[in-house]
Amino acid sequence: MPTVMFACVANSARSQLAEAIARHLGSSELEVWSAGSRATSVKPEVRVVLDELGIDHRGLRSKGFVAVPIEELDVAVTLCQEEVCPIFPGVTRTLHWPLPDPASAPDGERVEAFRAARDELLRRIPTLLAELGARA
Repeated sequence: MPTVMFACVANSARSQLAEAIARHLGSSELEVWSAGSRATSVKPEVRVVLDELGIDHRGLRSKGFVAVPIEELDVAVTLCQEEVCPIFPGVTRTLHWPLPDPASAPDGERVEAFRAARDELLRRIPTLLAELGARA
């Protein structure tokens, strides 16, 4: 079973979006995680922009790397742009998709920033899932 983790710093926005999208698009044979080096809480805009497309967000919660079986990962995808991304020695494959943190956008632009992150992840994740043989 292919296993993928999406990582950023707070595990509150980009990596949460990626986790939900990968679960939505992936096969039942895919195991998906997200985590952060300083986990906080899931931003409410994550649920708003996922609801817009009917993507299930139940069960999303912010977590640190200790909650993830790092040694079992096939792929770790880091999503940090402005921040220092974590490094995962021993992970077979690491990808870096630098995305702006939508949580840092000004209040009046936040939902649109979350949509932009969601749409970019919707563009990239299908290719990754196809490479893993985990596309639904």
